[in-house]
Amino acid sequence: MKPVGPEQTQDTYERDYIALCQQPKKYKHMKIKLILIALSLICGCGKTPESPTTFHADVIVYGGTSAAVTTAVQVSKMGKSVIMVSPDIHIGGLSSGGLGFTDTGNKEVIGGLSREFYHRVWKYYQSEDAWKWQKKSEYGNKGQGTPAMDGVNRTMWIFEPHVAEKIFDDFIMEYQIKLFRDEWLDRTGGIEIEGKTIKSISTLSGKVFSGKIFVDATYEGDLVAAANVNYHVGREANSVYEESWNGIQVGILHHKHHMQTDIDPYVVPGDPSSGVLPKISAGHPGEKGAGDHRVQAYCFRMCLSNNPENRVPFPKPANYDPYQYELLARIFASGWREVFHKFDPIPNLKTDTNNHGPFSTDNIGMNYDYPEASYQRRKEIVEEHEDYQKGLMYFLANDEKVPLEIRKEMANWGLAADEFVDNGNWPHQIYVREARRMIGEFVMTEHEIQGGKPVHRSIGMGSYTMDSHNVQRYIKPDGYVQNEGDIGVHPKKPYKIELGTILPKREECINLLVPVAVSSSHIAFGSIRMEPVFMILGQSAGTVASMAIEKNIGIHEVDYSDLKEVLLKDGQVLSME
Repeated sequence: MKPVGPEQTQDTYERDYIALCQQPKKYKHMKIKLILIALSLICGCGKTPESPTTFHADVIVYGGTSAAVTTAVQVSKMGKSVIMVSPDIHIGGLSSGGLGFTDTGNKEVIGGLSREFYHRVWKYYQSEDAWKWQKKSEYGNKGQGTPAMDGVNRTMWIFEPHVAEKIFDDFIMEYQIKLFRDEWLDRTGGIEIEGKTIKSISTLSGKVFSGKIFVDATYEGDLVAAANVNYHVGREANSVYEESWNGIQVGILHHKHHMQTDIDPYVVPGDPSSGVLPKISAGHPGEKGAGDHRVQAYCFRMCLSNNPENRVPFPKPANYDPYQYELLARIFASGWREVFHKFDPIPNLKTDTNNHGPFSTDNIGMNYDYPEASYQRRKEIVEEHEDYQKGLMYFLANDEKVPLEIRKEMANWGLAADEFVDNGNWPHQIYVREARRMIGEFVMTEHEIQGGKPVHRSIGMGSYTMDSHNVQRYIKPDGYVQNEGDIGVHPKKPYKIELGTILPKREECINLLVPVAVSSSHIAFGSIRMEPVFMILGQSAGTVASMAIEKNIGIHEVDYSDLKEVLLKDGQVLSME
C-alpha cells in the first residue's frame, strides 16, 4: 500500500489509519510515520510543524529503482556526495520486485554497473548455500532464450527477488550512500526552483533535500512533472514522429496475447442490449495510427513456487467475484489452454510469472489515469490490480469453469513463502511498464531503434524488441471481442541511446537528469524500458552529473568527447561498430 499524497484530506488519512489497524499484515510496510500523521489529524492538532530537517549533497537522486541505485553508485565512485531519496522501502524496483527472468536482448551491449549487477548475481549463486530448495546442477542453464548462467563471462541473468534486493542493498552499503527510504515527493509545492534551476525538493515528511543536480529515477516521472518539464502520457499518433508502430494498432496481432477464436463479449451471448462482460470496453477503440491517452497494461510479476515446503496457497481475496473472470471462462470453453506458458523458472523451484495469452495477469485498461494520479488514486489502482490478480489465481485454482487439467496443475502452485515476507508474499512493486515520458533535448523514436536515423552521442545501448503490452480490449465490428496494443518489433541490431534522451530541454531545466522516464516515443520506450538499460542509463546520468559538478558547468555543457572517455573507462558499451 502506497502512502498518501499531499492532495489528501483528513478523512483520507483517517481511512488509511483504520486500514492499518484492521489489516496490519497487509500494510505493515507503511511504517509508523503514517499512523502518527493520522493520529495528529484525527486529534485536530492543527499546529504548524517545526522547521523541516534539511539535507544537502552534490547530487539528489529521487527514486528507489535499479537506475536510482546505479546513478547514486556512479556519483559516489566519482567522488561526489549523493543522497538517494526513495519513496519505496525496498529498493531495486522491478529487478527486486519479481522480474527475475531478465529481458536482456543482446547481452554484449550490457556493460558497466549494469553488468556488475549481473556478475554479482552470478557470484551469489556460486555458493552451495544459495541453493536451499534445489541443487545447482538441477537448475542448470535453463531459460527460454535467456541462459541463466554464463560461466565464461561470469554473469547470471535469472535470479530470485530477495537476491536482487540484497545486491542493491550491498551497493548502497559499500559506497556509503546516504539513503532515505519511504520518503515521498510533495508533488504540489515540494520543489523550489529559481529560473531554470532546481534548488531543493521536499517530501511529505517535511524533509528538504538541496543539491546542485537532481535526478528523477522513478518509473512515474514525478519530479519531471513537478519541475514543469514537458512530458507525454499515452501513445503519440504515428504522424507525430512519422512512425509505423506507435499509435493505435487495431487489427495488428503480434505474439499470442489476443483472442485466437471468436469470443462473444456480451452478458447474454449475442445480445448487445444485455451489456458487456467485465474487463471489456464498449467504446470505440480509435482509428489505426491515431494517438490516445492510454498506456500499456500493468501487472505484478509474481514469484510462485511448486515446492510444498515453500508454497503458500493462493488466498481468496475478501472481495472475490468469479464473474470478473467470465471472459476467461469463455476463452477456456473455446479450447485455449496456455495458462502456464510464462511460469518462467528461476532458482530454487520458483518462477517469475508474467502475462500470457488473451486474458492473463495483465489487467488491461485499468491503469490509464495512473501516471498523473494522486498518491491516493495510485494506491487505489495498485490495490485493484492486486485484487484482480489474486482473484485470477484463485479462480484458476478453484472455479469449475476452469478445465480440470488446469485446476489440477494450479493446485501444485502457490506464492513463494520466502519472498516478500513482509507483504504477504506479494511483490512490493507493481510493473509500471510505462507512465510519463519526458520530451527532452532528443526524442528517441522507432527510427533510431531500427537504425534509420543516426545517434551521435551514445551513452549506452539497447537491443530488446520494441515491446508494448495490450492497451485495451474492445468489441470489433463483427461483434466479437479482441485485444489491441500488443506489439513486438525486433530492432535490426543493437542501437545507440542518445545523450539528449536523459536531458530536459535547456530552456526548461538545466540541472535535472532523467534515466528512466526518458525522452522517447511510446514504441521506442517499449524497447528502452528494460531493467538492464535503466541501470546503464542511471550510470551515465551519474557520470554526466559528476562531470558537470567537477567542471562547474551545466549538464548540457558537458563535452561529449570527455563524457565518452569516462563512460568507456567505466565499462559502458557505446557502440558495436
